[in-house]
Amino acid sequence: MPKDTRPLADLMRPRTIDDVLGQHALLGPTGLVRRMVDAGKLSNLILWGPPGCGKTTIARALAASVDMDFVPMSAVFSGTADIKKAMEAARMTRDIGRGTLLFIDEIHRFNKTQQDTLLPYLEDGTVVFIGATTENPSFNLNNALLSRCHVGVLTALGTEDLMTLIRRAEEFLSKKLPLTAAAALHLAEMADGDARFLLNTVEYLAAAGFDTELSPEELDSTVQKRAPLSDKSGDEHYNLISAVHKSLRASDTDAALYWAARMLTSGQDPMYLLRRLARFAMEDVGLADPNAMQMALNAWQLYERMGSPEGDLAITELIIYLGTAPKSVANYKAQKAAYAAARDSGSLPPPKVILNAPTKMMKNMGYGAGYVYDPDTATGCSGQNCFPEDMPRQRFYHPVERGFEREIKKRLEYWDGFRKK
Repeated sequence: MPKDTRPLADLMRPRTIDDVLGQHALLGPTGLVRRMVDAGKLSNLILWGPPGCGKTTIARALAASVDMDFVPMSAVFSGTADIKKAMEAARMTRDIGRGTLLFIDEIHRFNKTQQDTLLPYLEDGTVVFIGATTENPSFNLNNALLSRCHVGVLTALGTEDLMTLIRRAEEFLSKKLPLTAAAALHLAEMADGDARFLLNTVEYLAAAGFDTELSPEELDSTVQKRAPLSDKSGDEHYNLISAVHKSLRASDTDAALYWAARMLTSGQDPMYLLRRLARFAMEDVGLADPNAMQMALNAWQLYERMGSPEGDLAITELIIYLGTAPKSVANYKAQKAAYAAARDSGSLPPPKVILNAPTKMMKNMGYGAGYVYDPDTATGCSGQNCFPEDMPRQRFYHPVERGFEREIKKRLEYWDGFRKK
């Protein structure tokens, strides 16, 4: 009998959902997938989660649990013609009393037309459909398809689950891996939640013929580490920049440094991060620390001139500065309030007192009449009103009692006193 040459990850794939590690929210007693199995009736489902968390395994186990034909398809290699061909086969199977579970991996790669092709077959029950995606379905799948499916969210496997998987692999292979206890734990941590990566590494270690057990350091030099999960334009990209931004807002400088490091070590564009940090300096620090914007521009320019790794320190310094700076969105609120007032007030003209009068006719019309040159007054403020004559004075900018805005607030109150007089 020929030797089974399938990868270890496929050979060890659980056959029932009871054997699937992790995913307790879906597979636990009250989980969505568990309820389907207990009821003996499957519904259309989108499985959303990171690589190697068990999406394909769960789909296969679901088909087996209700004795349906499992038809796998990849959105990378398949098109509309392949979908129609699979549906015709499913209809023939249904005519003899057997159901079909159509599984499409990376469903987010189908375009709108390809996704729409599935709809009539989901409507008439030709197949039960399960799609797998690493991308946020709400951004990458049509509303029409989403409305016909439940969405199950999967998480990366924890270190404890991956340690269990290592023990299962040793039992399956009937041999102990050439790893110390510390190295086995290190391998589980290296996998970063990805069971497929872990099993591929286990398969290599089992076949490599090491004479002695490897330490964590020796394992590092033998096995290439899994790159941290971070796409450059998808959901994880925005999750990481959101984590940086909100950590800075919370003045959690160390957390901001961590999330920024996660972005940069996984290949994210440093210029994108610098752009967002400059925005943070304007939007969330504002005039509570007017130097923040200059710091952001300086770091940006330094990185452009020096690149990595020297310029990386400019990014770190900026993050520390922004994280520890006082925060205020008073300028942001002032902008929104002023824009709203400008929209609502129509085309009111400026008061003539603050208009120039370059011609005799304009002087005769009252342009500039009574204007006071404020810098030349004893106090530097005349108190003259610069709002439209038919518009009540409004306050758009409300500085906070933090950082430099505390000083700005004193100035505004001082000038308000002249206007009240």
